[in-house]
Amino acid sequence: MGWKEAAEPVLTRMPAVARPEGHVPFRRKLAWTAGILVMYFFLTNVTLFGLDTTSSTDLFGQFRSILAGQQGSILQLGIGPIVTASIVLQLLGGADLLGLDTDDPRDQVLYQGLQKLLVVVMICLTGLPMVFAGGFLPADQSIAQSLGIGVGGVKTLIFAQMFVGGILILFMDEIVSKWGVGSGVGLFIIAGVSQQLVAGLFSWEALGGNSGFFPTWVGILTGATDIGSPLSPGGLSDIFLGQGQLLALITTVLIFAIVVYAESVRVEIPLSHARVKGARGRFPVKLIYASVLPMILVRALQANIQFLGQFLNSSWSGMPAWLGAYNGGQVTGGLFYYLAPIQSRADWMWFLGFTSADPAQIIVRVLIDLTFMIVGGAVFAIFWVETTGMGPESTAKQIQNSGMQIPGFRRNPQVIEKVMERYIPQVTVIGGALVGLLAVMANMLGTIGQVSGTGLLLTVSITYKLYEEIAEEQLMEMHPMMRQMFGD
Repeated sequence: MGWKEAAEPVLTRMPAVARPEGHVPFRRKLAWTAGILVMYFFLTNVTLFGLDTTSSTDLFGQFRSILAGQQGSILQLGIGPIVTASIVLQLLGGADLLGLDTDDPRDQVLYQGLQKLLVVVMICLTGLPMVFAGGFLPADQSIAQSLGIGVGGVKTLIFAQMFVGGILILFMDEIVSKWGVGSGVGLFIIAGVSQQLVAGLFSWEALGGNSGFFPTWVGILTGATDIGSPLSPGGLSDIFLGQGQLLALITTVLIFAIVVYAESVRVEIPLSHARVKGARGRFPVKLIYASVLPMILVRALQANIQFLGQFLNSSWSGMPAWLGAYNGGQVTGGLFYYLAPIQSRADWMWFLGFTSADPAQIIVRVLIDLTFMIVGGAVFAIFWVETTGMGPESTAKQIQNSGMQIPGFRRNPQVIEKVMERYIPQVTVIGGALVGLLAVMANMLGTIGQVSGTGLLLTVSITYKLYEEIAEEQLMEMHPMMRQMFGD
């Protein structure tokens, strides 16, 4: 008996959100999406009961804009377990170790059940070390004494709340995917990054160093904020790299423009209907064909590597220096230092005095980060395309089933697949590598609100696709015949 037969009784009984029967009206989809978004913001403000917030450490601080959630809240883990489970499934599926055919309805149920089971496992593997090892989420001693259950009991209570939060965000994502617009994972990333961007632009802290871009410039123009002369090197540094944040604004605007432009660059393959004369269309193969969502997987892999380093540092007193050296919770040397992504100008601009690290070490670290993101972006983009039904074979079947064909070619799935193989694999690799390069460059130059480059890329791309999906939904609402033609 194979693993599928053995695991089927468990995987088919995993709780799931029911799929809608028939078409869901657009307004109802918007209502579900808005409701889940409100619930997400509410849960990020529910503090973990029993947590000593004064001494807790956010292990995902530098990756928080990608993994969503909120430090010290019931959504402490964010979408991390979902993304990590997806990485494991993509690697297993890419190595053809699962033996699942996603076109088979039975295997689809098994795949979804396996994904949910893996998410539960990842919640435990990530949450348990945070609470019970390393002191990252310490228990409040006063609450332990008042409840009379001891520190261990309070830690168990903290983990139980995190576990519930992880399960809630899993089903919130599923509700948006089935009943709303877009995906829950994308929606949560947009929510978190948008908060940082708005704060980075408009936050008002008495015109101090933590003020947003516009209040800071109000202070500069009115003389309330003191900077050096624009004609001096120090003044230029203040304007572009310091409080003025001009370089961060330029980088943010450039990322917006480049992603929107890249989303519009495409190769359009002409199509014609086999039976309806004059009915023509085009199949677009975009430059960023796999979208930027595979970047979540790459950065999540880096986040898990850094989490492992932090855990080893806190629990292994004799950890060798070549493996990792830490100072104040920050990695400063060893293997984990070189594997840590470049997060800001302070990590590499030694020539402007932002860091005192050895230039040779910095150059090696930048090259490793570039290689990791470019190669990882291309590899995960390929996995993403193959596992989401966007590959040449799946696309050819979709075109065939829709009654369309490529003019000048026989109406045959194998023929259509060969045409698609000329474009899709190459564009997938180029797009994945380009997104990886953009993410590193945005991190190196800095952005408004200290949003990570990957987080900004994800937000712009997901928002653009959300706009396209909303426009498509509105078109389907106005022309029901189109919905019948393309399927509910």
